[in-house]
Amino acid sequence: MMSRHLSAIVLGLWSLATPLWAEVAIQQLTSPGGINAWLVEEHSIPFTALEIRFRGGTSLDAPGKRGATNLMMGLLEEGAGDMDARAFAEAVEGLAANFSFDSHSDAVTISAEFLSENRDEAIELLRLALQEPTFAEADLERVRAQVLSNIQSNLTDPDRIASDRFYSLAYGDHPYGSSGDGTQGSVGALTRDDVLAAHRAVLARDRLYVGAVGDITADDLTTLLDRLFGALPATGAPMPGRVENALTGGVTVIDFETPQSVALFGHDGLKRDDPDFFTAYVMNHILGGSNFGSRLTIEVREKRGLTYGVSSFLVPRDLSELMIGQVSSANDRIAQAIDVVRAEWARLASDGVTEDELSQAKTFLTGAYPLRFDGNSRIAGILVGMQMIDLTPDYITSRNARIEAVTADDVARVAARLLDADGLHFVVVGQPEGLESSN
Repeated sequence: MMSRHLSAIVLGLWSLATPLWAEVAIQQLTSPGGINAWLVEEHSIPFTALEIRFRGGTSLDAPGKRGATNLMMGLLEEGAGDMDARAFAEAVEGLAANFSFDSHSDAVTISAEFLSENRDEAIELLRLALQEPTFAEADLERVRAQVLSNIQSNLTDPDRIASDRFYSLAYGDHPYGSSGDGTQGSVGALTRDDVLAAHRAVLARDRLYVGAVGDITADDLTTLLDRLFGALPATGAPMPGRVENALTGGVTVIDFETPQSVALFGHDGLKRDDPDFFTAYVMNHILGGSNFGSRLTIEVREKRGLTYGVSSFLVPRDLSELMIGQVSSANDRIAQAIDVVRAEWARLASDGVTEDELSQAKTFLTGAYPLRFDGNSRIAGILVGMQMIDLTPDYITSRNARIEAVTADDVARVAARLLDADGLHFVVVGQPEGLESSN
């Protein structure tokens, strides 16, 4: 067995051995049991990464059971088969393997990394976690306490307060309108039966996506797929329906004692498969992408010193789309920061971008893309992400060409279509001066 120290060296070497991004050869596979996966073989290092996602995520919580999916995912590594939590953790550690389990609004995720010499044993442990979790009462109470502690902490986090109110206003009673963590009341009331029901609802083969990268062949992977997932339910809970953003332009102020106000703002966005999405992606990079050359950073931070950070994002979720941004500033300056954000939103919508701005954005976006392919785990995640939004394997090599094809006229047209300064709604948490709730 390879030591944990040596396995860490293997992980480091793998990042150096990863093939160039343009040379990633994706195989699309289907197991004898009908389970699909994408594979990139790389046999120079005896190490494999799996990325597993089940669509639906915390949005599949049953009515009145908010937080059940999140709690269930937190329990998957707390004992399985005939092993309690400690025995399971020791078994994983003894193999120098690594498993992680997480939940999000649109998917639950499982990441696994293991050495080739320990593949069979590691896969068996992962199979037990997925198919035979114990959900022991003692573990349930311990993990519940951790979740409740996080929920309590979030009640005093201005960023989380802003996020929770923003999405509540946008989506109301839809699952998107509340935190997948649940509330103190909902999580406190969950039972072991609720966790078992969440397991059946979420971990089902009809919403499964798998990416594998590393020292594994197509034949070995297809065998592994049926072993890992074959006994899971064929179908899970019905997906929720689409929901439209209910926000209109204005301001919501939440009084919170702090010297600095935080604001989350946004309006309708674009679907990921919208023909204008690529252009909007480039446009947003110029407006408020995470770089020091964006217009919002220049105008709000560099010229006026109103904030340490401001940014904007396209958020194309499975069931709704938003374009959002965030900014923070001293209580006596947040109103000015919001005015500047609105002005820049309107200026781009009316005037478009310069050729120099567009050229710089293309250089950054095309140059940064290959850096995403810097390790087996990250590539496995890319493979799954591509599957979930119905991209084809050739996207990896065609993506930069799509960026390069965007013109300034394209950006002007999409900015005029998408950006609505008057439609921006700002949720502000703090004690902002000169700013009151408008609706």
